[in-house]
Amino acid sequence: MERYDLEIFKLTTDRSELRFTRDGKVEKRGLDQTAVEALVTAVEKHYSEGSPTRRVFSSALLRDLGERLYRFLDGDERWLSAVSEDPRGVALRILTAEERLRHLPWELLARDGTYLAASAQRPLLPIRAPSRVATLGDSVMVHNRPLRVLFMATSPEGAEPVLNYEAEEAKILSATANTGTELVVEESGTLEGLRFTAESYGAGYFDVLHLSGHATIDGQPRFLVENELGGRVLASADDIAQAMFGQWPRLVFVSGCLTAGAPGEGTFPSMSESLVSAGAPMVLGWALPVGDVSASVFAAHLYQFLAGGKPLDLSVVLARHQLFAAQNSSWHLLRVYADASPLTPVVTPLNTSGRERIRVRHAADEFLDQQTNLSRVASRADFVGRRRLIQRCLRILKQPLGSPGSAQALVLQGMGGLGKSTLASRLLERMPTHQRVVWFGRVDITRFRELTSMVAFESLADRDEAATVLARDDVDLTERLKYLFRGPLGRTSCLFVFDDFEDGNLDERDGGHVLSGEMAPILAALLKAIDDTNSLSRVIITSRYRFPQPAGTTMQLVPLETFTEVEQTKKIANLPNLRPQSPVDATVKARAIAAASGNPRLLDWLDKIIADTALDVPALITAIEDKAAEFRESIFAEKLLGTQPIELQRMLARLNVVELPVPLATVHAVHDHRDVDRHIERAAELGLLEEGLDVETGEPRYFVSNVLRPLFERLLTADDHQQACAAAARSLYQIWVVNERPGDTSPQP
Repeated sequence: MERYDLEIFKLTTDRSELRFTRDGKVEKRGLDQTAVEALVTAVEKHYSEGSPTRRVFSSALLRDLGERLYRFLDGDERWLSAVSEDPRGVALRILTAEERLRHLPWELLARDGTYLAASAQRPLLPIRAPSRVATLGDSVMVHNRPLRVLFMATSPEGAEPVLNYEAEEAKILSATANTGTELVVEESGTLEGLRFTAESYGAGYFDVLHLSGHATIDGQPRFLVENELGGRVLASADDIAQAMFGQWPRLVFVSGCLTAGAPGEGTFPSMSESLVSAGAPMVLGWALPVGDVSASVFAAHLYQFLAGGKPLDLSVVLARHQLFAAQNSSWHLLRVYADASPLTPVVTPLNTSGRERIRVRHAADEFLDQQTNLSRVASRADFVGRRRLIQRCLRILKQPLGSPGSAQALVLQGMGGLGKSTLASRLLERMPTHQRVVWFGRVDITRFRELTSMVAFESLADRDEAATVLARDDVDLTERLKYLFRGPLGRTSCLFVFDDFEDGNLDERDGGHVLSGEMAPILAALLKAIDDTNSLSRVIITSRYRFPQPAGTTMQLVPLETFTEVEQTKKIANLPNLRPQSPVDATVKARAIAAASGNPRLLDWLDKIIADTALDVPALITAIEDKAAEFRESIFAEKLLGTQPIELQRMLARLNVVELPVPLATVHAVHDHRDVDRHIERAAELGLLEEGLDVETGEPRYFVSNVLRPLFERLLTADDHQQACAAAARSLYQIWVVNERPGDTSPQP
């Protein structure tokens, strides 16, 4: 695209000058301040119409504003008319010292009923230019490799609505699948996490920084980020700039409402403008509130064009046109801020000779079913939810050994179908610097030695040496592994994953589970070797049941809970038959969703069941109930429940009257029994009782899945059920409404 500069230069209080630069020549004309005020007032009045959360503009109003803005810039000299016919398109850099003009919607520029910014033939891209400096110099390198994007979504507690950032990530991955774009996700949503990730990869590694979340105007524009517990933090442009510490990529996209809005009718700069002033070469933002879907669709198109080797300016134009062509009302809300750096391509086209390829294997490919060769986990594009769990797990895995909260192993525990394996896969994706070694089911010493063929060693010599050392059965396994972590694996960090650990690696004992005779020495040796060598390698275990950790080692237990309502809604939106838009009978869908009770695997099972067009509604409902019973049988729920003391079973039945996780005090109130703590511990060990963590208080919370409800029908009378409801209501009222915890409710022995 051809670049032209249009500067609005303030001469005096009453007079300004309009300067148009093309082909190195500057043309000038006077500008009456009265005309400026009239334009600003008119646009401000009409462009701010609509509700605060969703602005709806009539097409006639937008077109009238666009025509008026065009006449203002074009003038009698017909500056825009002279250049807007260029088939290559026009990048119009607007430099303004007149603050109230900086926030006008130049994207609406229209001539003869046509929006120039949305035109596919002769597009015009308005660029707000806070700086004449070219941060990157007069020329930049076009990398002969795939696009690299650092993606950070922020979703602090209490921020509404909860954004579907997983869908945004999935759309970007799908749109850029052919070009193999490297999308690195910073999962913490914190400025500290952003700083750490940027520094870890180094200056110049990423081409794009994509920040997705909510923004607001709090005296100045603020972006809502998280603290380490998921709480809300208001970050200014300066805060973001400090986190990046000068390591700016070619493009920053602050995808949140009002991130390109200039407060005080343009008196103060927008967040996007401030980021350019802080050193970012080019920043995109949204001027007004924008829909979640619209922002995701635009981002997907934008990165598709960038990854395909299109220039920065043209990529924005083409992505905007896609929104406009789809009649998306947000097409004009996207704004571009940039310094004088070139807007040339970031990477080369896909088939360029010698272009690098991304060799990273998708983590889901590591979890293949041995019989079907299909992945047993949700793909990266299909994954939803578990944000707080992921953040907690990553803190544990990345924590230096010996520091508070650190561990050699992370244990993901919970009922079958909750997504333990999928979460493990997600963690592998979030730690791309680590090699992946994944075992499924039972592992003996022979299978354990296979790790040498599963790790990409730095050299064949290192791999051969590792294989030789592991084969030395005359040497203690701990010593062999310590040699590996100091030698062949000294510069290679690994994540060792034992998936479905309960299948062959645990033995039943005294109603609980312990490590099998084969696994006990392997796990102990692996954890001790990691600790003794201070290795960055870690172990992830997925298990339905809890078990004692080997002596002298540290394992952090992270239980999984049933999907929250928000997570379930996101999950259902990805299922072809259960999603609201599907043609399946609404009664059947509602019955299936209720039967699944927030269990991800059961939702997947039932989504397939209700697609059977040969069954009528009653038959489908029967099939749903049969499938739910089959699921309970597959996770041994009835067997496990039946082997427990009758009072433990009744505790679970009583807790099941509450439809959400409750604090420990409420469990005591509902199950007033001298062995209540032992019952809680045993039920949690077996995965019959979900034990989560309250984000705000840091205290445990407990929940009994409705998947198990049919198993409780014989355990409670109507009076028992009513008494449990009353006890739970009284306890929760004290805790959540009166906001004071009752005294010690623990029963006396």
